[in-house]
Amino acid sequence: ILGAGGAIGTELAKSLIQFTNDIRLVSRNPKKVNPNDELFSADLTQKDQVAKAIAGSEVVYVTVGFEYNTKIWQKLWVPLMKNVIDACLINKTKLVFFDNVYAIGGDHIKHITETPPISPTSKKGQVRAEVDKLIIEAAEKRSLEAIIARAPDFFSEYKDRSLLMNLVYDNLVKGRKAQWFCNAKVIHTTGYAPDLAKGTAILGNTKDAYNQIWNLPTDPEKITGEQWIKLFADEMNATDKYQVLPAWGMRLLGVFVPILREMHEMCYQYDRDYYFDSSKFNSTFRFVPTANRIAVKQTIERLKQ
Repeated sequence: ILGAGGAIGTELAKSLIQFTNDIRLVSRNPKKVNPNDELFSADLTQKDQVAKAIAGSEVVYVTVGFEYNTKIWQKLWVPLMKNVIDACLINKTKLVFFDNVYAIGGDHIKHITETPPISPTSKKGQVRAEVDKLIIEAAEKRSLEAIIARAPDFFSEYKDRSLLMNLVYDNLVKGRKAQWFCNAKVIHTTGYAPDLAKGTAILGNTKDAYNQIWNLPTDPEKITGEQWIKLFADEMNATDKYQVLPAWGMRLLGVFVPILREMHEMCYQYDRDYYFDSSKFNSTFRFVPTANRIAVKQTIERLKQ
């Protein structure tokens, strides 16, 4: 697992134990998730270290999460994926890329299946589109066995990089109003990290799943930002009142708050319906995703523990 240690990398390590005891966790400071995990410290911006990390592996899972900064993404993502692909081909290693949906833009996000065209409308989306194209081209022309496993925004008790947890849970637990971006009354699918990780592990260990794009398993319920807030508020015995930060407010505050400056270009994911359809995965693997209400309940219980 390249990029072990984050929310997805940690959950993926837990899920892979059903398939193998031979798991190598790769990051700058990896920590064991399972007793027999092999720890491999590496700087994944360095080609030679990527090659060493992948050497001898049957499958490599890329769950890297670079800092949420456009310039860093533009600098690091494409070189990383080129290095990963080269190492995979040398070692005859299969590639499973845990991807987001940034390469899909505009109104295509209103119903995201595996078939919408690559159509980025943001700078970060352009980076992800280029990365996806590298993988697809390597599969078509260089005999790489690869999977692009896409996920929407996600949440779990690992709160890093989860806007749902940052905007809703973190505010409610402090007795404040929850927050949302742009419009809380439109649909906004959010995945549950344990389910997304289980799906990634299943795909990586299914021969027929390769050389396809897959949407990872999510509850098919069409749920709005307002409804997400109510789920958390009810479970936390808190008020479900909230405040919406409009796009112009994000731009204005972005002068002082870097994450809002970075989020502004992603407003198209919050000002209209954003529905992620994982019916291909759910039907193929007869997988029943955790219901949103149960996922929220489990997350809050784990945080209490």
